[in-house]
Amino acid sequence: MRRHVAVVINKSSGSLIGTPLADRIAQHLAEAGVDATLVPDDRPLPARVEAALAVGADAVVVGGGDGTIACAAQLLYGRDVALGIIPLGTMNLLAKDLGIPLDPATACRALADGGVRQIDVGTVNGHVFLCNSVLGIPSRLARLRERERGRMGPAAYWRLAVAGARAFGRYPSLRIAIDMGDGPRRVRTWALAVASNDYDEGVGQIMSRSKLDDGELAVYVTGPFGIWRIMRLALGMAIGNWRKTPGLERYRTAGLSVHSRRSSLRLMNDGEILRLPPPLEYRIRQRALSVIVPRAAPGPALRSGAGAAAAPAAR
Repeated sequence: MRRHVAVVINKSSGSLIGTPLADRIAQHLAEAGVDATLVPDDRPLPARVEAALAVGADAVVVGGGDGTIACAAQLLYGRDVALGIIPLGTMNLLAKDLGIPLDPATACRALADGGVRQIDVGTVNGHVFLCNSVLGIPSRLARLRERERGRMGPAAYWRLAVAGARAFGRYPSLRIAIDMGDGPRRVRTWALAVASNDYDEGVGQIMSRSKLDDGELAVYVTGPFGIWRIMRLALGMAIGNWRKTPGLERYRTAGLSVHSRRSSLRLMNDGEILRLPPPLEYRIRQRALSVIVPRAAPGPALRSGAGAAAAPAAR
């Protein structure tokens, strides 16, 4: 059966800046046998996703990076509609985890005959993340990453690495209390990361997840790292034994509270910066979002049809 989708494209996504690629997405979909209704790029992204839902299509297809996909998921999770992904960002972490091709034309072809899979949705104070939510120095570096957006190459990654090393000496550690149901525990940390499901460990598996529906948050807490521990962590990620890094704590939980004396905390949800008042309440909504993935993608058995729904999830 021919698939009908409503399409929302974020023209400011990392790999799209300065290219005419957005104008070719509809053509790629048509060539793949997909009936596409393009939502005009004349409103903020949430309003465009709402307009896409109003079309009554089999699925809402979103072109953008991880932050764009999370913004769309904020409106889609728990509904009887599937999300299609065209990776157009800088990192495209979720697309990689789902086995979605990073080439837009190939991703469009995968949407034509893909199956539907349910994945977990992480939330912090009601704000959705599908990959991770990070506090501390990494969230400060996001501003530099934004300046480099659209021109990420070896030189840009080097500038980010140098800025990261300097940041560890410039910014104080974060003083917070974390509570996973057994009472608050005070910690000093350079970074706290909360991921929707645990990261894999293995050669070449950097920030990759093979499980996206276990219903658990993975929590990573770093101590006050020096430059040598940073290098040890980076090396461990490259060779596949980063979990053994001294000073790195790792937990799995269904919920987490983060307390602070600060009036607000800066965090990075799937690459996008937020400021939220504490306490930060992290939760996981198991299998709350339906996504279209290629038939050959790894993971649980797929259901046919773009409208195969996720189980309703409490918001």
